[in-house]
Amino acid sequence: MLKKEDFMVIEALAARGVYQVDIAEQLGVHPRTVRRALERGGAPAPERAPRPSLLDDYREQVDALLQDDVWNAVVIHRELQAKGYTGGVSILRDYIQPKRSLRPSRATVRFETAPGQQLQSDWGEVPTTIAGQVVRVCFQSNVLGYSRRFHFWCTDALDAEHTYEGLVRSLEYFGGVPAEVLVDNQKTAVLTHRDGKPRFTERFLDLAGHYGFTPRACRPYRAQTKGKIERVVGYIKRHFFVRYRQFESWDHLNQLAELWLREEADARFPRTVQEVVAERFAREAPHLRPLPAHRYDTAYREQRQVSWDGYVEVRGNRYSVPGELAGQTVTVRLPLDDHLEVFHGEILIATHRLRSAREGWSTVPEHHAALWRETLGVERRSLAVYEEVGAWN
Repeated sequence: MLKKEDFMVIEALAARGVYQVDIAEQLGVHPRTVRRALERGGAPAPERAPRPSLLDDYREQVDALLQDDVWNAVVIHRELQAKGYTGGVSILRDYIQPKRSLRPSRATVRFETAPGQQLQSDWGEVPTTIAGQVVRVCFQSNVLGYSRRFHFWCTDALDAEHTYEGLVRSLEYFGGVPAEVLVDNQKTAVLTHRDGKPRFTERFLDLAGHYGFTPRACRPYRAQTKGKIERVVGYIKRHFFVRYRQFESWDHLNQLAELWLREEADARFPRTVQEVVAERFAREAPHLRPLPAHRYDTAYREQRQVSWDGYVEVRGNRYSVPGELAGQTVTVRLPLDDHLEVFHGEILIATHRLRSAREGWSTVPEHHAALWRETLGVERRSLAVYEEVGAWN
């Protein structure tokens, strides 16, 4: 049962904008208990009067010390003993414990942003079934801070290229770009923090410059900074991946995701904003900046040396390129699908479908036509020549 002190904590935190679920976690009670206490306007009336406590005459002094940011129970106990307190430290700890959530460094206060101001980004993981096989699905979710509209994209990797692709797809889904993008401290975007400031990867800065947003990063060990996206990740796991448990393919998974986003996620009514997400987004959309004319290239790019027989090796298989490039360096571009492109300088010289090793090498006959001509042009001698040589012996 809640005590009067507990309700005072609930009331103070609610007034500061702390989520009810966070208040409940801090007090060790169910969220319904917090909601009912706020609706009731006080703690439940005790059935019997509480027994007097040795601490009763010292509560105001304890509260004054807490207000001065003195939270060590042993230190407070010594202060009270000097003033005549004869009780133990356990009673004191029981009195202080529910108030610890009031400490500014411990409380999580909801932070609201203006329309078009901020997008929060994060990854989640969940096991599911695709094409009859249990796989680990990585999904990147991105939420607009003002309207709470979010988008997510499912894939099989958490690397930089997939991070950028997921963000680009979300911007295209929203139809515009916010002023800033807040990310966690994943190495795909943030190299390190120095003097309290993040150092972003060169390619993430390139992506930010292409779309015109300011990159932001959470303070280390302070994930509460992006509380909106943390809740979205949990929402996707508890709703989408509970409703849909099997998928025919990755494309089928992402198609169902976008359908679910429009039919269910956009229609939800968050208690924090007391408005339907789609309606709130309609007011936020005009504040988003327009998308650039060209899409950012999220593909892998790797350097390869062409072998003497006119092939490059990529992911355990070999792919042909024009034979005259043997020994030279080329650039392999791998979009996030099932094909590859090979460039010599800025010139596209070959395209292939990615193949598994068991499918064998991928060869375009025209690439090696010159090599075959050279082979066919080798001088051929009659066997009679060798017979004459044998006769001399």
